[in-house]
Amino acid sequence: MGKSRTKRFKRPQFSPTGNCQAEAAAAENGEEDNDGPAAELLEKLQHPTAEVRECACAGLARLVQQKPVLPALARRDAVRRLGPLLLDPSLAVRETAAGALRNLSACGGFEICDDMVTKDVMTPLVALLKECSAGLDSNEMSPQEKKDQSKNSSENIANEAVNVLWNICECSSRAVSIFNKEGCLEIVLKYLSRFSTNVDLAISVAHCLQTVTEDNPELLKSFSATALQVLESAMLCPVSSMEYILLKTLVAGTIWNLKDVIPSKSQAEIINAILKILSEVLEMDAGEIVIQMKEAETQRLKTAAETEEMLKNVNGDDLIEDVEMEEIPHKRKVRRKNFVSDLLPPTDKELRETIAVLTAQQTALEIVVNMCFSEDPSDDEWEELSSSDESDACMENPFSERGGQLLSPLCLSHEIHSALTNCFIPQKVFEKTASPNNVALDICSRNPTWKPLIRKMNTIQCRALVCLQSLVSLLDVDHLGGVTALQTLAQHLSQLLFSQPDFAKHDDFLEAISGALRALLQTMASKNISQCMTPDQLMAFCKAGIHSSNIGVRVNVVSILGITGSVLAKEAGTLETLKTTGRFLLEVATKDPSLVVAGEALDAVFDVFADGEEAEKASVQIKLLSALKEFQPVFKMKIRKEGRGKYSPDQLCVLDNVKMNLRRFVAYQETVEKRLTS
Repeated sequence: MGKSRTKRFKRPQFSPTGNCQAEAAAAENGEEDNDGPAAELLEKLQHPTAEVRECACAGLARLVQQKPVLPALARRDAVRRLGPLLLDPSLAVRETAAGALRNLSACGGFEICDDMVTKDVMTPLVALLKECSAGLDSNEMSPQEKKDQSKNSSENIANEAVNVLWNICECSSRAVSIFNKEGCLEIVLKYLSRFSTNVDLAISVAHCLQTVTEDNPELLKSFSATALQVLESAMLCPVSSMEYILLKTLVAGTIWNLKDVIPSKSQAEIINAILKILSEVLEMDAGEIVIQMKEAETQRLKTAAETEEMLKNVNGDDLIEDVEMEEIPHKRKVRRKNFVSDLLPPTDKELRETIAVLTAQQTALEIVVNMCFSEDPSDDEWEELSSSDESDACMENPFSERGGQLLSPLCLSHEIHSALTNCFIPQKVFEKTASPNNVALDICSRNPTWKPLIRKMNTIQCRALVCLQSLVSLLDVDHLGGVTALQTLAQHLSQLLFSQPDFAKHDDFLEAISGALRALLQTMASKNISQCMTPDQLMAFCKAGIHSSNIGVRVNVVSILGITGSVLAKEAGTLETLKTTGRFLLEVATKDPSLVVAGEALDAVFDVFADGEEAEKASVQIKLLSALKEFQPVFKMKIRKEGRGKYSPDQLCVLDNVKMNLRRFVAYQETVEKRLTS
């Protein structure tokens, strides 16, 4: 929804056990025959016996994790069949139906979630949320409800339902509209208010609120003073366990989204409170936490095993069944269901807590990025910034003042600027750009249940690099630590890049580090700070990056060459490097399938060859003028033929500017060539 948020992958969480294990295993084993298991399970959803319906839901929860089966489920209208079961008389069926829909919405992506809204899943989902909310206040329970209370309480069912709601709202604007109209805010805030007794449910609600409050002015009007107090209480909760750290971080993100409805006299105080929480989260050493928590888990399991062995020797095997199995994890009594928050899988507490910290750090970095881009320029300002049509009177050298300049930095408010620097956010973000702890990576790689944390640690590094890009673009050099700090940072990014021989294979990392490098080199060039990467290093990076399938990477690569080339153009003895740079950029401009990348490459050509004796000599020797003249009509034709169907209005506006600048630059190069060859 927001400009800078990246949709997080949510692991499907429903793992059937007990009587439903066989049904779920059968669903998994039917992977090759997609229609068979799907049809059988969907038929069982209508069975008169509640346990059969429950097991069918459990089987579907496993089945939807196999992507090839999703079309078969869509053909057989799985959503319309599962939806009514959210209001099934059996609480166990409600919970498993919500679990199946939760996994479907997590695995299916945007199209499936939007289809779920079309199939009217929101009607029973909202009704279920309202019933669960009413159930929290009710002291009267039927005998069946009392029997199922420990396994299927209102809070457990609500947790599953909130996760379905979160998944769908993150993917569908129509779902967000329904959230607004149906008064879901009051319901989920009631769940959040129970954070002191059910942190899992509170975390699920906080995830959902952070999503639905982003770019949603209609919902902001619904926030009363009481609602804000609920959020404030959760954010300022004194409990410091790892799960509560995640909760407070998510609530801080929600409160940031609500900044427009917070009284102006409280703005500075709220911003400082938010950034204090983010600072504390980023202060934590994730690698050390992984190491310590894995050691704690190992010790706990060892102690439990020794205790079990001792009991066997003293009392025999029969007594084991009467021992509290929670203390003996590998012999734990089977539970029929164990649903928890999306980012907290149903596993041992050490792993849960570690994942909570990693998720909190990722979220904190995303909030900082959102803060940096909270005050977007108007459309007129964007048009002005993306255009380089200074004046026809500058035809002699219309590009001499460009100097590879990126869009002008956005202005941070004084309150945000002060809070960022007072909480040492830039320094803490810099630290998070380091590669993950090798010992922690090794521990995770050797333990299957901990292995997914490797991806989380890598994601934190990528988010930190994106955050770094924002901070470098927005803060002045002094608040970034001064000239020496920027040079050290450039060396650090260079080491990160070239310490990974296969960096070109990791698109997320490559896009993040190329964006950070682009912003850093631009800042250094604008302040005449000497750059620490050699032209050969940059060219090696660019040659690898230009083959990426990610358009963002390719755009960053050519922009980096434009920035560094414009600096080299003003120095002596750079002729050969400029010729190599020019040939590379020309090849990208004329051969890249994306007009966005081609346009950026042409912009880089304008930057590199706009000024300087070495640049003029290089342009003549690589026959830049004739190459651009030949490409000019091709570029115009591509914009005319491909533009309307493939590119957004904003992209077309930029491409039109490039087309105009190309015409002007060709005219300028003609004067250069005449002067040098006459």
